[in-house]
Amino acid sequence: MKYKASSPEEYVAQLPQDRKEVIEKLRSIIKENLPAGYEEGINYDMIGYYVPHSIYPEGYHCNPELPLPFMNIASQKNSINLYHNGIYAIPKIHDWFVNEYPKYSKRKLDMGKSCVRFKKMDDIPYKLIAELCRKINIEDWIKTYEKNVKR
Repeated sequence: MKYKASSPEEYVAQLPQDRKEVIEKLRSIIKENLPAGYEEGINYDMIGYYVPHSIYPEGYHCNPELPLPFMNIASQKNSINLYHNGIYAIPKIHDWFVNEYPKYSKRKLDMGKSCVRFKKMDDIPYKLIAELCRKINIEDWIKTYEKNVKR
C-alpha cells in the first residue's frame, strides 16, 4: 500500500489506528536512537531517515535530487516493514541482526535484502531495532555507501 504524504505526520494520519500506534512507536525509537545527523522525512512514499544534502550534497546516485537514504518504515498491505540499508550493505550488520533476532522475537524472521517484514504487530522487537539504529553513524554510512553502493 502506498500513502501519499508530504510529512511523516501526514503519513501516520492516514493509517488505521492499530498501525498508527506501531508506526509512531517505531518513529520514536528510531529518532531516539539514530546517531546525530540523520533527518526524518518522506522518501519513496514512506517515512524515511536519510543523510541530508547539507551533509552529503551529492545525494543518492540513482536520483541526486534525493538525499542519501539510510532507513525507512512503511505500512504495507500485510505487514509493517523496516528497510535498513546497513543490513543490505554491511555483511557484519546483516549477520548480527539475523543472529540477534531470535533473542528478541518468538516469530520467524521474515526478511529480504534490506527489508524486515513484521506481519504480527504484537511481536515487533523494538529493543533490537533501537540497537540496530545505533550501529552506524552518519560518517560510516557515507563511507560504506561510497565504497560499496555508489557507482
